[in-house]
Amino acid sequence: MNAAHRVPARYWRPLDDGRIECQLCPRFCRLHEGQQGLCFVRAMEQGQLVMTSYGRSSGFCIDPIEKKPLNHFLPGTPILSFGTAGCNLACKFCQNWDISKARENDRLASVAGPEALAQTALDYDCRSIAYTYNDPVIFLEYAVDVAQASRERGVKSVAVSAGYINHEPRAEFFAQMDAVNIDLKAFTERFYKKLCGGELQAVLETLQYIHRETDCWLEITTLLIPDENDSPQELERLSQWLVEHLGDDVPLHFSAFHPDWKMRDREHTPAATLQRARNIARQAGLHHVYTGNVHDPLGGSTWCPSCQQLLIERDWYELGAWHLRDGACRYCGTPIAGVFEDRPGNWGSRRQPITIVD
Repeated sequence: MNAAHRVPARYWRPLDDGRIECQLCPRFCRLHEGQQGLCFVRAMEQGQLVMTSYGRSSGFCIDPIEKKPLNHFLPGTPILSFGTAGCNLACKFCQNWDISKARENDRLASVAGPEALAQTALDYDCRSIAYTYNDPVIFLEYAVDVAQASRERGVKSVAVSAGYINHEPRAEFFAQMDAVNIDLKAFTERFYKKLCGGELQAVLETLQYIHRETDCWLEITTLLIPDENDSPQELERLSQWLVEHLGDDVPLHFSAFHPDWKMRDREHTPAATLQRARNIARQAGLHHVYTGNVHDPLGGSTWCPSCQQLLIERDWYELGAWHLRDGACRYCGTPIAGVFEDRPGNWGSRRQPITIVD
């Protein structure tokens, strides 16, 4: 890799034995000279921690914002999406494993600095940029610089993350984000340890931090895996925790698992499981619960929590009826939590790969 893509990393400390300790996330990787952390993109070089993928990406694409998924943040608008490589969790069911588990620098064939990315978003009329495909907390330095360049141009920043990050970097990272979807993978420590190599409590702390300490719009996604995290009891506990700690207006997306990475022996999540989960979460008091990765217009649409009228009709990523007025239900006037404009965007379901010349 060209040395120009290696930059000093933040959040680390030297150890007495000559190693350094990365303090970005709860893994606290301890590295010898030349070693990389589990995330792959943070390494010890010449006695310091460096980020090895600054300005490099696995590709750039314009997506519908609903694909992140975000249903209450600028619906219908296009979002410029990119990621790098690596991840600081080790999920055996990873649906983007070819990127997040990549340990080959050759995958990072696209190059763009912060200014070029921000300007490209403007050039393509994208209202926001998504840091996605792999977890952006591991390329914090790059993401923060892109977000700052974007904010100067009026472009919003959206993080799609598992929220596995320590307190100090958490504060820096989410201060630059306008919206975030946190992947709450399950609601048991057993699941996080067995299938992700992480800890649930750290993610719950991130969720509470975003809700209480930032202005960042928050939505949550849980991928339901048959016989692992889809029991009614666990889903009820998860939903009740969200209501108690984040409020009843936080949108929750239940997404369907497909066999991938190291869990190819499992079945696809049935649509009925997602619909059951949606009912459980709504009965627990959550107002906005969605189903994903299945064709379910009812579960994908937004409904007024007061009068139950259809407010935003969705068929996959295509928007239909729109019954919001000034961010409220046009029928009964109930305010709907989110970031809405008078009219939705009309990007639809298009996916447009693009090339950025830096």
